[in-house]
Amino acid sequence: MAKPKVFVFAPADPTGNAHKMLEDAGCELILGKANWDTPQGNNEDEMAKMATGCDALMGTSIRSSPITQKILQASKNLRIVAKFTIGVDDVDVDAATEMGILVTHGPTESNWGGVAEGTITNMLTLLKKTRERDRYLKTTSGWRDMKLQGTFVGHREEDGYPGITLGIIGLGRIGSRVAKLMRPWGMKMIGYDPYVPDSKFQQFGVERAKDLSTLLKQSDVVTLHVVLTKETRHIINAETLAMMKKTAILVNTSRGYCVDEKALIDALQNNKIAGAALDVFENEPIAADSPFRKMDDRVLISPHMVSSNYGSGLKTGLLWGTQSVIAALKGEVSPYVYNTEVIDQWKSRFGGKSIL
Repeated sequence: MAKPKVFVFAPADPTGNAHKMLEDAGCELILGKANWDTPQGNNEDEMAKMATGCDALMGTSIRSSPITQKILQASKNLRIVAKFTIGVDDVDVDAATEMGILVTHGPTESNWGGVAEGTITNMLTLLKKTRERDRYLKTTSGWRDMKLQGTFVGHREEDGYPGITLGIIGLGRIGSRVAKLMRPWGMKMIGYDPYVPDSKFQQFGVERAKDLSTLLKQSDVVTLHVVLTKETRHIINAETLAMMKKTAILVNTSRGYCVDEKALIDALQNNKIAGAALDVFENEPIAADSPFRKMDDRVLISPHMVSSNYGSGLKTGLLWGTQSVIAALKGEVSPYVYNTEVIDQWKSRFGGKSIL
């Protein structure tokens, strides 16, 4: 019997352990060019050719050529697309579901927890003017520039200062962790997530906004924690930016395409909002001449690595992805399936049919 073929479209295994697990299980590996550090790789035609006859696809994030329907259709025997990361927005999940293919992901705490911590770091860096104060002392002979006033975040009992309002769009793992970490600060937190029950809002001390526009109008900080879908693509656009306070800041550590960058650039350049912290962009890496690279301290940018911390990384997600592929090749369903609605259809095609 021929060995099952696994196309690793974006490898992320510096130790080689995951690849060895697959080879020891009897798989033949085909490796693509993309990787975590540089999410650019083979083009769609090359990837479709490499995926031909494969039983599984796996890898980390890939931006240059997402896993499209054309790539999925390259093999009639394809059982699974396994992502090492939380996000699956670079996979055509709808097409995979229609074709009866499992899509799995790696919701590791080191990843989503790191995003939550990074979100708060970015928010406080802007609100407290940390960079500006540091640079003032390092580049001048002065002591205090009183224009560099920060923002007091929480409620004060002494004088009745209400604190600021944090608006959280998306109350999943990351949004909930942000709320949990910020709750002791005593700030007002409001959230918008039509797919989460009231009990979860209550659990994390978040007031449920009746709609998105209410959240945008009331918030001093708006932070995005949504997956990229047709509904959330450009959820922040010219119209929604116009609803925000002129003194408000936007934080995006979710996905670049959740924000219409042209509209955001216009809003920042024309002082329609006070600032933005961005870890993700519509096209990555961002261009050398991107306006974001030239903006002042009202804008804080980072290269899609808000979850990159010592001792974290993709290790667990890589293991889960590898285990998911092996399970699928054995005719078993992984516990990390993203498109759970396809499971019954998948079982009818591949359930109990091992090719290892």
